Amino acid sequence: MSGATYVAAGSLDEALDALASGARPIAGGTDLVVGSRSGAKPMPGALVAIHALDELRALDTTDGLRAGALVSHAALAADPVVAERYTALADASAIVGSHATRAQGTIGGNVMNGSPAMDTGGPLLCLGGSVTLRAAGGATRDVALDALWTGPGKTSAEPGELLTAVTLPPAAPGTGSAYVRLEYRRQMEIAVVGATVVVRLEGGTIAGARVAITALAPTIRRVPEAEAALDGSSGDRAAADAAGTAAAAASAPISDNRGSLDYRRAMAAVITRRAVIAAVARARDGAAAVPIPASPALHGAV
Repeated sequence: MSGATYVAAGSLDEALDALASGARPIAGGTDLVVGSRSGAKPMPGALVAIHALDELRALDTTDGLRAGALVSHAALAADPVVAERYTALADASAIVGSHATRAQGTIGGNVMNGSPAMDTGGPLLCLGGSVTLRAAGGATRDVALDALWTGPGKTSAEPGELLTAVTLPPAAPGTGSAYVRLEYRRQMEIAVVGATVVVRLEGGTIAGARVAITALAPTIRRVPEAEAALDGSSGDRAAADAAGTAAAAASAPISDNRGSLDYRRAMAAVITRRAVIAAVARARDGAAAVPIPASPALHGAV
């Protein structure tokens, strides 16, 4: 950090003033520090620490969900309301990075990092998430997540705007959700392929479905064709297979040292199918474990 400036903000207004002057916010620092040490991203010339802003740590689940930017992944994973009503988010929060990453990493930093491989992104998107952005002077706007992410590591936030909260609407009765990822290990891992499924059952039939793919496109995105394959079905194996096929067809992955394009696309079908089966099971009886077990034999999907 040679030549860099660092300010620890004592208030939200102080932080916003620093951002308006070109500083970058830092809280948990789990993405920023790793990126700098690996050489992937240089350390910003000016940093403003926001970790002392307790007003950004509130987690309110009384009417929907509103998580302040500094709510940790560990806090989300441990919250009983999140586990019951927003289970896909609990799945994702429980497997982000390592124990240390989950304790220090924040939902605000995760969302604003804009990685197409972030675990929490798909659940937040499928659960109807939006973010609140605030700038110096009090200007505030709410942005839906599908309008926030514009490319790998890029968002539509204006310079000087700070994410202050992530919001989810109340979960409808009969809703079940799941996030499943393909991984090579359980700790210090990012998704090779990920899928989120949210379904709402009425009388044993899927009356609404949302499906999103992770690490398979430049941004986390929903797959309308997969959703259409589930709507009106019972969520049986045939519907799950059709949704998986649609998710694979919608994928535009890259090849790298963690997986080839063809492998990722093939696994998109498998992982989406597993997420469908888990989401439907949860909508019916809520019995599936959190997070979804790594072994498909543990939750009945192959």
